[in-house]
Amino acid sequence: MLTRTTTNPGSTNIEQQVLRIISKRKAIKPTRLRVSSNLSRELGFDTVDVVDIILELERRFKITIPDEVPLNTVRDFVRYVASHLGGSKAR
Repeated sequence: MLTRTTTNPGSTNIEQQVLRIISKRKAIKPTRLRVSSNLSRELGFDTVDVVDIILELERRFKITIPDEVPLNTVRDFVRYVASHLGGSKAR
């Protein structure tokens, strides 16, 4: 279970890093990227974009994200990373 970012400073750092990685993939302005944004429907990301994001998140956070994990929104990525780090390994 993910603690809301307003009560856990470590989660905020994770969220910021995940948002940065996703926004750089297609040069999306951070103001346009919301945690509720659907990557394919709202932002036009394709499968290759999502795989590249996953690879970057795995490298950055030293985690493994299995293929079967449903990752459709920015929030899905943030929650997965935060739940597998506990907020302690983010750089």
